Amino acid sequence: MRHNKSGRKFNRSGSHRKAMLKNLVRSLLTYEHIRTTEPKAKELRSSCEKLITLALRNDLHSRRLAYKTLENHGLVKKLFDEIGPRYEGGGGGYTRIIKLAEPRKGDCAPMCIIELTKRAVAEEAAATEAPAEAAQEA
Repeated sequence: MRHNKSGRKFNRSGSHRKAMLKNLVRSLLTYEHIRTTEPKAKELRSSCEKLITLALRNDLHSRRLAYKTLENHGLVKKLFDEIGPRYEGGGGGYTRIIKLAEPRKGDCAPMCIIELTKRAVAEEAAATEAPAEAAQEA
């Protein structure tokens, strides 16, 4: 029985699963939105939200813990200097999963987009301000 065993196995070995999740987290923090399968996105959400919570603490120990996962000084800097401050005063919910209608062509796996919530809001605000500025200039 699997009592109190959290996390999905994805039919992979432990080291492969750990490497896959690290790569997904790195991609999500780099591009701020990625397209992946639904189970991977649901598993990725918890890992990514824990890192953003570390970024909110913003101390040396948190940076070192984040580096253990990201293994990239540039990404740790981006996480703590750009992504973390966006979520000040928030109580979680740093990522959003949007399910796509079409499954993956090869194996019919359910696909989705996982993205950072503040990124999407900032782009929407910029998109609505641009036409308004153009109208004022004319």
